[in-house]
Amino acid sequence: MGDDTADFGDFVSNEDEELDLEEVVEPWYNYDIKETPHVFYPICLGEGSGSTVWMAHNLQEKRDVALKVMASGEWADNEICIQNEIIQNVQDTSHLVTYLATFLLPGNECHHRVLVFPLMGPCINPLILRDMPMATRMYAARQLLEALESLHKAGIVHRGMAPLHSLNRSAKYKTHGRPLRQIIPHVDLWKQGELVRPVEIPDNLRTEYFYLSDFGLAIKLGDPTIPRGYPPTLFCPPERLHKKHPSFACDMWSYMVIFEVLYLGFPPFLSWRSLIKRLGALPEQWKGLYSQSGGLDSWYDQSQSPDPDDNLASTIADYRPDADPIEREHVLSIMSKVFTYCPEKRPTATQLLQDPSFRAIMDTYGC
Repeated sequence: MGDDTADFGDFVSNEDEELDLEEVVEPWYNYDIKETPHVFYPICLGEGSGSTVWMAHNLQEKRDVALKVMASGEWADNEICIQNEIIQNVQDTSHLVTYLATFLLPGNECHHRVLVFPLMGPCINPLILRDMPMATRMYAARQLLEALESLHKAGIVHRGMAPLHSLNRSAKYKTHGRPLRQIIPHVDLWKQGELVRPVEIPDNLRTEYFYLSDFGLAIKLGDPTIPRGYPPTLFCPPERLHKKHPSFACDMWSYMVIFEVLYLGFPPFLSWRSLIKRLGALPEQWKGLYSQSGGLDSWYDQSQSPDPDDNLASTIADYRPDADPIEREHVLSIMSKVFTYCPEKRPTATQLLQDPSFRAIMDTYGC
């Protein structure tokens, strides 16, 4: 235990290392009691409107885990109910992240529900995709669609790193490299703090397994109570922002956005303007139903049609000029089927898995 309790990495040795470190580390003021009073700030893996996820170490089982601390109220109730529904009724949970344990954490005049999850790995993001082979990306697309199919078969609307969780500190240093750190200077913190470079996972430790997680907004189809909140705007189907109820078809729109992020490297619609340029005007009957601020009447002007210089086909050609023309046609085919304003016309997860164009794309990349 000696080296594990004392060895926390190496300090910077020159100005270049200091500058490199400052570009990538967490801001020091996250630890300033004036900025975050009465907050213990360990490693934060992510946060949303209903929860914050922290990295932790299970002392009894000697493994790293992720703790999802829920906000008080309906968020916790919905998450635990859906998690139990998935565990009990979804036949194939191999690509779904379900909780290992749960407990209550005392808070300010309340208790917070905490869910313990396996520590799986980073989310898909542009930095990871940049170096990810296309075959791996398409394998991810297939796995995520199969996970969505499993959820839908159980009537649920949803609204990878190698298993190193049991290694001790010195063993982790051998696989991940030693942490580079620097004393935080000239700041009056409640305790001396350090800047530490984020961990970089070596390619040989990454797996090709991908998982669907975060069921905080998920519902059982037909449930009269719908939790507050929407998916991130880039992934949210347009009908949901026009007061339409969640459906399997909503999930299919969000899935296709993820597919395009995997295939093109970026979301296909970065704004309402780009959405309308590529798909045409929103349905006229939706006018006046937009639930957010900043809506424009011009979105529903039926004289607008997709811009031939910036439609789905040209977007695919511009960002994947290396792809075979037949492959681009297959991608356009599935995009056109899912990216329709009429939810009833979108294919189901099962139908898309069986779609000839989708299967041709998977075959091209050996998936």
